[in-house]
Amino acid sequence: MKEETNRITINPDICHGKPTIRGLRYPVENMLELLASGMTIEDLLEDYPDLEREDFLACLDYAA
Repeated sequence: MKEETNRITINPDICHGKPTIRGLRYPVENMLELLASGMTIEDLLEDYPDLEREDFLACLDYAA
């Protein structure tokens, strides 16, 4: 497992056990949908200031 994917956590008590970013309530699935819709990582960083570039890269790596 790459270091980036350590940012992806699964906890049955958070978001019904879906993979999330760093245990926060940001499901990986939702972030991937936003990226697929055409938003850039820079756009998402503006909308989600508590997340980091590495979080989005970890989402992409997790999906791969």
